[in-house]
Amino acid sequence: MSLAGKTLFISGASRGIGKAIALRAARDGANVVVAAKTATPHPKLPGTIYTAADEIEKAGGKALPVVCDIRDEAQVQNAINQAIAKFGGIDILINNASAIRLTNTAQTSAKEYDLMNQINARGTWLVSKLALPHLRKATNPHILNLSPPLSMEPRWFQNHVAYTMAKFGMSMCVLGMAEEFRSYGIAVNALWPFTVIETAAMKMLGGISEQTSKARTPEIMADSAHHILTRPSRSFTGQFCIDEILLRELGVTDLAKYQVDPSVPQHELIPDFFVDDKVTGEVIRLRSGFYSKL
Repeated sequence: MSLAGKTLFISGASRGIGKAIALRAARDGANVVVAAKTATPHPKLPGTIYTAADEIEKAGGKALPVVCDIRDEAQVQNAINQAIAKFGGIDILINNASAIRLTNTAQTSAKEYDLMNQINARGTWLVSKLALPHLRKATNPHILNLSPPLSMEPRWFQNHVAYTMAKFGMSMCVLGMAEEFRSYGIAVNALWPFTVIETAAMKMLGGISEQTSKARTPEIMADSAHHILTRPSRSFTGQFCIDEILLRELGVTDLAKYQVDPSVPQHELIPDFFVDDKVTGEVIRLRSGFYSKL
């Protein structure tokens, strides 16, 4: 199945996972709205909305770069208006933009708390709200949030409660909007990686940069997102998907191609945040099942 001719509105698509999803869609011939803040080069992070747009068009898609801070309602509405003017509609919304600071309560400032919650939780809700009238007109509309399965295990909160609250806010949008928008035929799902994904932003966090060989590339998330976005929206919604589980259930056995270093044994890959024992157990079961067939 293909995303040819579909219009994707992707927040934070200037780099990382957002850009990878955009490039995968572009290879199908999709239209991509690159909605992000980076109009000029960042001193530490590569890429701008314009360099991402150039890559999208070279990959076979059409691109619209728009400067957009999703905390600002006027900017979000302007970006959506530009998307409608250029492409005539919006078929798919990817809520990818996110802010992260892995600090405890004492070390987190009120400004940092506000930033994470305004971008992650409020921003996801706001962009979804403003895109809703246009998604209702699409033939197979999808909203996909890059957020984890919801869990009330204390270990996900104790070390960085502000970040967890903000990230789970995105997941709560999935839980609620999947039911709220079901009658419109709009799918609302979440996608999260089983392992750490190597991106420039993750390297800036520290601690991971020394172990990048034990991470995967953003392309595993891009291929997983493609599988979700090409499914019928009325029959696949309200799901919290994990990239490796999704791909293995589809029969994909060669996941080494997604590793930064394919020679690293998969059991040595670094698990991402919010990956609980149930998810790990399912991955182990699927890995064992496929190995038994080889």
